[in-house]
Amino acid sequence: PEKPIILSFDDGYLNTYIFALPLLKKYDMKIVLSIIGKSTDDFSQYPDNNLDYSHVTWDQINELIKTGLVEIQNHTYNLHTATNNRYGCAKKKGESLSHYEEILRDDIGGLQTLIAQKTGHSPTTFAYPYGVISEESVPILKKLGFQASLSCTYGINLIGHDPEVLFGLRRICRSHGTNIKTLLVEAMKTLKYR
Repeated sequence: PEKPIILSFDDGYLNTYIFALPLLKKYDMKIVLSIIGKSTDDFSQYPDNNLDYSHVTWDQINELIKTGLVEIQNHTYNLHTATNNRYGCAKKKGESLSHYEEILRDDIGGLQTLIAQKTGHSPTTFAYPYGVISEESVPILKKLGFQASLSCTYGINLIGHDPEVLFGLRRICRSHGTNIKTLLVEAMKTLKYR
């Protein structure tokens, strides 16, 4: 479409499965769901239905895929943390490029393999944890076969014929506690001036 809107959900929380799926079916809408692999593995092994913290299981992910309304993407296997001097999948200060590439290849590439094994689908888009992008990550993501990446930088995207613009795509993120109506009014003001 001329002016597409992509609805994207990060982390793979169970509340997406419980609350969003019925709405997707009702309105025949589609979403992108970027999962954290370790959380999906953990909750697949020890299911829990607490909507405050639970994540979807592999069975639920396959159910979501079968609807044709949910596209599963990669949000790291276990780099969605802020520990050990690393913030998300950002490159550490002083870290060699070869070590950084090895970390991303093992974690993100490992989740690519796992998603393909569990679902039969291979993600083409990577969502940066916390939206934190390291410049050095883009060529590594391309080597892993990604065609796009999602940031948390506020804004809309102007997509042309250059595939480079698909890396670091901006989003209009809803922060915790922000009323969706307020968010949409602000987003419309932004679009009005473009």
